[in-house]
Amino acid sequence: MTTTITTIASLRDTLKPHRGTQRIALVPTMGNLHDGHLSLVKLAKQHADIVVVSIFVNPTQFGVGEDLDSYPRTLDADTQKLASVGVDYIFAPSVDDMYPVLPPPTQVLAGEISSQLCGQTRPTHFDGVGLVVSKLFNIVQPNVAVFGQKDYQQLAIIRQLVRDLSYDIEIIAAPIVRADDGLALSSRNQYLSADERKIAPVLHQYVSQLADKLTQAEHINEASATDLSILQSLIDDSITQINDAGFKVDYLEVRRQDLQNISNTKQDTALVIVTAAWLGKARLLDNQQVIVKIPMS
Repeated sequence: MTTTITTIASLRDTLKPHRGTQRIALVPTMGNLHDGHLSLVKLAKQHADIVVVSIFVNPTQFGVGEDLDSYPRTLDADTQKLASVGVDYIFAPSVDDMYPVLPPPTQVLAGEISSQLCGQTRPTHFDGVGLVVSKLFNIVQPNVAVFGQKDYQQLAIIRQLVRDLSYDIEIIAAPIVRADDGLALSSRNQYLSADERKIAPVLHQYVSQLADKLTQAEHINEASATDLSILQSLIDDSITQINDAGFKVDYLEVRRQDLQNISNTKQDTALVIVTAAWLGKARLLDNQQVIVKIPMS
């Protein structure tokens, strides 16, 4: 049976008997759930006895002019979906309970990793994420927490948070769940018009094409062309193609899988392509990990 709990105090009291004898998993969400969220829950159930899903539209991670007020809130539908996959507890607190003072004077700053990629256009976003996730970790005190790989930068920041604040929590990364045409599932996909929805899978298609080109880099190397300028040329070509398809690319970059910049003095084999692009009112994220052998020199 799935139980919905709306206060921090009640959740703590409810979870107290489970501590020490059962493993507790947390799946943080902002609601408006889709199959991607449900895949996180199913993965959590493989690693824990008790699964808690939080549903909280967190105001501290929305910047000025973003969609805080219009972000879809569908608690009744979300509850039915979570019950169908066997969630034990839904934690759906109020803003007042989570933030007695708003904006909160206490901050959790993610540092340099939060100022790049999505942080370039959403400069306060990841600090808000760090704060709310820290609060949820302290409230639930889970043994494991599950996050999706679609938000690749967020996942990296959460791992850093756990490391630097010494949380005794195992972070599990769940693969991206895609529609049949390749579009990564997202609550914001509903902002797409019918025509835009037809175009949207192109983003993943071009990311995949770039990944294919990177895996062929060793052949380019035979022509002594695997320096960083050639890599940037491949990226620039992909950006042009995505923009020509109707998107407005926010960024498209190739990084090491820890999101560090690719060095031009060593061989990098584990890379990730990360991108964000606007299509109408929807800002779409995608990424793809790729293993290549590029002697950067």
